[in-house]
This record gives sequence, C-alpha cells and structure tokens, in this order.
Amino acid sequence: MGRRAWPASDEAGQDPPEAGTPPEPDPVERARGLAWRALNKRDRTVDEVGGMLLGKRVEPSIADQVVTELIELGYLDDARYAQRFAEDRRRLDAWGSDRIARRLRELGVDREHIDAALAAQDPEAEMTAALELLRRRCPNPPANRAERDRALGILVRRGYPPELAFDALRRHAGAEAEPDDF
Repeated sequence: MGRRAWPASDEAGQDPPEAGTPPEPDPVERARGLAWRALNKRDRTVDEVGGMLLGKRVEPSIADQVVTELIELGYLDDARYAQRFAEDRRRLDAWGSDRIARRLRELGVDREHIDAALAAQDPEAEMTAALELLRRRCPNPPANRAERDRALGILVRRGYPPELAFDALRRHAGAEAEPDDF
C-alpha cells in the first residue's frame, strides 16, 4: 500500500493543509484562549479585554461575542473590578479618590461603577490615609510655605482632593495652625 495522496481540494472546495502545518484554529476558540490568558494574569475591565482582542486582530463581532460570554459567566464585571481596584489602590498605594477615579475612567469603567466604588470609602478613612501619608513623607509639620507646598503636592499627586489635602495638612500641623498660616 502506497502513501495516500491528498486530493486537489477537499469536499468544501478548500486546498488541503500543507504537510507539517497545523490547521487554522477556530477564530472564536482563538479569541477565547486570548481572553482567558489575559484574565489568568489579573482582573481586567470589559474595555481592556475587548481592546486586547481587537489588538490581536480578532474580528469585532467575535470579540463582542467572547466578551459577552465572559460577562454572562461572571468573569468580567466592571463593578467588581472598580471596587477591588479602589480598595487596593487605597490600601497599597495610598491613592486618593480623585486619582482612583481618573485611572478607572482611563480603563473604560462606567461612571456609575466608579461612583459606587468611591462611595464605599468612608470620608474619615480617606482623611486618616492622607494623614498617615503626610506623617510618613513629612514627619515634621511644614514650617514654611515651600514645605507646605511640597506636602500639598504629595497629597494632590496621590489623588486627594485639594480641600481634603488642606484639611489633612492643617491637622498634621496641629489644631493651633490658623488658615492664614497656610
């Protein structure tokens, strides 16, 4: 018995696969695999997964189908992502609410999810976090305008609202500091 010869084309009218080349994977399965690999590394937003799939040259309709499946199965959830992101950034990086909101908007999270995640933070807890940051970065209360501006800059760059930053700086300096001193 000799080697089997490939017919000129298969029943679907397609050319036979070249020897040694694997057949093309199903585009939907390929998109699912890409999405799962991305989600295995870390939690992601709906926009991140959709954008990643489009960046990997997945057809938009297939990308939408895969993202919809992941949402329905509960693996993609922007509300949960926003909540976890806000908690982690507050606890691990001492970020304020403005910076958290800005980053979540950049990641494509809807405003309602951002607002819900930020509302979960107790305002007094945010003040406490700002004071801890000041105590760590500026152990001595500012003695002059340049030191005060530096301390305010630290808080504002971390995303604390300016009003909260001023209040935290006043508390850090002590209750005896008058608003004119700042």
